[in-house]
Amino acid sequence: MVGVKKKGCRTERELHHMFWDTNLWASLRVAGSGSTTVPAPDLLVGNKNRKLAIECKSGKDKRYLTKKEVDELKLFADKFGAEAWIGARFNNVDWLFLKPDDLGISKGENYFISIDLAKKKGISFQELIKLN
Repeated sequence: MVGVKKKGCRTERELHHMFWDTNLWASLRVAGSGSTTVPAPDLLVGNKNRKLAIECKSGKDKRYLTKKEVDELKLFADKFGAEAWIGARFNNVDWLFLKPDDLGISKGENYFISIDLAKKKGISFQELIKLN
């Protein structure tokens, strides 16, 4: 489990820097976001026109999100006035972003994101930062 957590932190930092590197966006990484008692996204990102609350997932081919994770992301985004997004970074695939309603639903009523789903329904980093 430590390896997965380490990779997750690394990919969160990668995305955090990608936003800063645009020179148009500011980004804040919420360390330990998954272990707090209140809703908190992995990244809080914004510019003069938009705010994004992003839950990051990374891995080989498929990642699961609990219903609680998705509900808390939506709750935080709503209270903060931000857009809720799930950012996915699969091995050898650039970042892709989906809205919570575009996630797949597993048999256990939780959610998932796979490479195929992300490629079909997701948008690229460049598309995300250009949305109005």
